[in-house]
Amino acid sequence: MQRITQGDINALRRRMQLREERPASSPPAPQPPQSARKGSTTSTLSRGIEGTEQVTSLGTFLLQEHFYPNERSHGSVQIGCLQSLPCDAMHDIVGEQLRSTDANRWVFLDTETTGLAGGTGTCAFLVGIGMIEEGGFRVQLYFMRDFDEEHAMLDALAQTLAQYDTVITFNGKAFDVPLLETRYRLKRLRNPFRGMDHVDLLHPSRRLWKERLGSCRLTNLESHVLGVERQGDIPGALIPQCYFDYLRSGDGSKLAAVFHHNVLDIVSLACINSVLLTILASPDRTSLRHGQDMHGLARWLNKLGREGQALTLYRTAIHSGLPRRDLFAALWETAQIECRAGRHEEQIQLLRDLARVSAMHRAAAFVELAKHYEHRLKDYALALKMTRNAQRHAPSEELCHRERRILRKLSATAKEGEAEAAAAGADSPG
Repeated sequence: MQRITQGDINALRRRMQLREERPASSPPAPQPPQSARKGSTTSTLSRGIEGTEQVTSLGTFLLQEHFYPNERSHGSVQIGCLQSLPCDAMHDIVGEQLRSTDANRWVFLDTETTGLAGGTGTCAFLVGIGMIEEGGFRVQLYFMRDFDEEHAMLDALAQTLAQYDTVITFNGKAFDVPLLETRYRLKRLRNPFRGMDHVDLLHPSRRLWKERLGSCRLTNLESHVLGVERQGDIPGALIPQCYFDYLRSGDGSKLAAVFHHNVLDIVSLACINSVLLTILASPDRTSLRHGQDMHGLARWLNKLGREGQALTLYRTAIHSGLPRRDLFAALWETAQIECRAGRHEEQIQLLRDLARVSAMHRAAAFVELAKHYEHRLKDYALALKMTRNAQRHAPSEELCHRERRILRKLSATAKEGEAEAAAAGADSPG
């Protein structure tokens, strides 16, 4: 048996101390709704969930609210930061113009459903929405205690969503919103999403963090971007069964973890949105410290046409110690920017480096070098050499066509040289 040393004990203590210092992830206690609907009454599910019963013309459902004041933090993000977001950067996140960049007109949405595959047989038994308010961030949870409450719950949700211009989700374009639209259609209710812009943060998050994190699930971003470690959470795959168990037994104790899960999803969604907006608005003052994150941001800015900012980040990322694959990709992308900017000496040096060290970019680098020597310097001999080098690594019909064209140019150049020499000889005194 290996002997435990004092160093092992000290390392364990340090890990425990770091764990204790992690920000708390528990939501605040449920609050009565700020503006409870007429006829609402406080209700408590058996051994579990508190909320306010909402009585409507279409039936009843349960509403639970949580409020995060501006002074509270969620991981590394203070809730008060939501009050001063650089909202214009949202256009860059979605890649198009939004109808409104007023954060008070945004609503964050997440659902918990009876199945993970979707389809007409799946419904959302819990819909959580989050709104930025003057004093903080409010989360409302719309819960149907049985299937006969779905009609009333969806109608009340639609009335609330009508006050907002933009819905923000995480993978909501593929799952949450289409599922809810199906439920509205089946219940013959007005679809509240039809007149709203939809921002899905999954794809922007992948652009920025996928190279380093691999998985960009929301809980992974929470841990590695926000510094939040969930406590008392339930895996998403178990949530449908929890609801069915509740329907059979009437025991709501297990649903407390489901509500907790949904609240954290919505608060984390708002905080991830804050981080993305801040980074895109001021990339020169970004707090990113990982080279792969900087590379991801540089690619994003490059795609947006912000090449000057992209180039600065590419250079910073290259000098940060990127893994080989990412390093070669960053060098290649930098060479393309240098070419478009007309800095051909810098471009050629990068291409020569890639041709020597990067198997992935070697053939493409030789092709770009061949273009440079053929079209810009008119050095057909070097252009032919670069083309043949490219052919050795990635033969193609296009390269064969390029080689034949360069050979014709070489032949024409040689004939012109012979003609000039002959003319010079004829003109010289005999």
